[in-house]
Amino acid sequence: VDFKNKDKESCAILGVPENTDQYRVKLAYRRKAKEFHPDVNRDPGATRKFQEINDAYEFLNEDNIQRYQRMTH
Repeated sequence: VDFKNKDKESCAILGVPENTDQYRVKLAYRRKAKEFHPDVNRDPGATRKFQEINDAYEFLNEDNIQRYQRMTH
């Protein structure tokens, strides 16, 4: 259950559907990382948001995507 929650949360952070693939994850990560990178975005919360984006990207690796798909099918 914790795995499914982490998957849902990570997908929401990156703005990808839960039945995503590695390609969409990578595109979404790059887009969000550019937007919230602390060197570019001077908002005080940008560093925290950037770390959340990195954590979500690390979680949504190919193995975890396949694990989620096996759990839901």
